[in-house]
Amino acid sequence: MISSHADTPYGFVGQSPQIRRVRELVEKVGRSRSPVLILGESGTGKEVVARALHNAGDSGDFVPIDCGSLVGPLMESELFGHTRGAFTGAAEAKRGLIELADGGTAFFDEIGDLPLDLQVKLLRLLQEHEYRALGSLHRRKIDLRVIAATHRNLSHAVASGAFRQDLYYRLNVIAIRLPPLRERKEDIPFLVERFLECVNARSDRRYTVTREVMDALMAYDWPGNVRELQNSLERMTAVNSGPLLHTMDLPSAVQFSMNANRCAMPVMAAAAAGDKVVPLDQVERSAILSALAKTKGDRAAAAHFLGIGRTTLYRKLKGYGIAPPPSTPAQLQA
Repeated sequence: MISSHADTPYGFVGQSPQIRRVRELVEKVGRSRSPVLILGESGTGKEVVARALHNAGDSGDFVPIDCGSLVGPLMESELFGHTRGAFTGAAEAKRGLIELADGGTAFFDEIGDLPLDLQVKLLRLLQEHEYRALGSLHRRKIDLRVIAATHRNLSHAVASGAFRQDLYYRLNVIAIRLPPLRERKEDIPFLVERFLECVNARSDRRYTVTREVMDALMAYDWPGNVRELQNSLERMTAVNSGPLLHTMDLPSAVQFSMNANRCAMPVMAAAAAGDKVVPLDQVERSAILSALAKTKGDRAAAAHFLGIGRTTLYRKLKGYGIAPPPSTPAQLQA
């Protein structure tokens, strides 16, 4: 039995060397007031890490700021607030997100999406520890910690002029890189158990997965990372009365990956015997042909077997130049 992680944030669960390093780094720098830049693909748990850093300091509020939403004429007001009469319609003064984070942490999520004019103002905030509300003539001192996160390559954004170099260096004092789930698959059983513990705690069922389901989860590459795994398990428990979760409960993308791997095994075995690498498109084409052979040319059944929609299968058939299935499997092999 895997050890319990009931007291561990979902994104921190695991025993892989990568996630251990992240936990150790958070413990070391948690009480620091220095800026932190969290790097990682979408769904890897960047906000989980940001909240853990804030909680280690245990002061003030944690204020998430979605940089992608800071667009339009009032984006500066949203961030820094405004005085009464600062613009048409400003009947009352308004506090900005920065002021709400005073004494705590401002978490700039997807900092790579922050418009250039606001990047200048954020740089001043970091350097001078002060800001000015829209319409105000006075600057206000502020004490907060800035944590930023992005899935983008900021060094490339700096090179292209989309992100200020001086702000990049000011934010990149402490960098924490979160690995994608495909690079720490040994953590998947821990993550599955952690999520099912949470589900079981709030229901009268005791969900668990079959060996085949766990194998499928381990084989899938999880482009949406921990968030996709969590959402997949939530869906599986929502549509299954339990307690055992089967392969038929898996999301279609995971089912397709599982069935494609099964169909491709003969091709991969032959390639291994010949010591050569088989292109992915050849593996997928072979999987589709094998599915059509197993279903005697029934494209609807083949699509179901592969875990994809019929429209997707038809598109792939056309893309690979596969003619409408003949009536017998023997003809398929011709």
